Amino acid sequence: MIGHLRPSIASQRGLLGGILFIAAWEGIARGLQLPSYSLPAVSQILASIWGQQATLASAAWVTLAEALLGYLLGAAIGIGAAVLVVMLPRLRGIVLPVATAINSVPVIAWSPLVLLWFGMGISSKVVMVALAISFTLFLSALAGLDRVDRRTVDLLRSFGASRFTILWRLRLPTALPLMFAGLRVATARSVLVAVVTEMLGAHNGLGMQIYKAVVQVDFVQVWGAVFVASALSLAFFALMSAIERKLVFWK
Repeated sequence: MIGHLRPSIASQRGLLGGILFIAAWEGIARGLQLPSYSLPAVSQILASIWGQQATLASAAWVTLAEALLGYLLGAAIGIGAAVLVVMLPRLRGIVLPVATAINSVPVIAWSPLVLLWFGMGISSKVVMVALAISFTLFLSALAGLDRVDRRTVDLLRSFGASRFTILWRLRLPTALPLMFAGLRVATARSVLVAVVTEMLGAHNGLGMQIYKAVVQVDFVQVWGAVFVASALSLAFFALMSAIERKLVFWK
């Protein structure tokens, strides 16, 4: 039982690396007496987070809700479009060029329009996150669904399997590893896009806290909000990795 609870070697190395990095950061900031606007010590940042814990916690919940909702919407759009293209091959020549054209524009360029269309509330952040990750998930899901052996597909068809049966029994299990690779990458991007969009216009959230701190020239508080955003990204990534280990157990 104790062996199961013991962290893996990779986890232990990651923890040790993180501790050494923080210790080096603290030592450099303190030893060189760097100004807070340049590189504050980790202890200063943690003290700022503790002093602003109520405000940062409220902002973090808003950002997390935006990231999660946008993530779910983007995953539904991206994976759904990939399944649609596989089930109806004639649509590939239409869906893929349109998706590529939309994604060729930097995500940040869509922000003014999205904020104008959906307002300063949570809706605009959800749309931006979905827009940012849907194409990545579409490509990863499509690549996974296309990985099946053509001979296996022909064999199932010879036994009378329908397109849906082939999708459910063959294509989806084959595609899951690539799908989850895209889903893991999208976790960090969803939080990042939510924070950046909040900085351009929002009522609350970590991005708005960063913007306010910059206006107030309080760069320690900026770092505090960045630390909280990073913690959200890491937790989101860890959650998706745990789900992947449960569902893609044969990987």
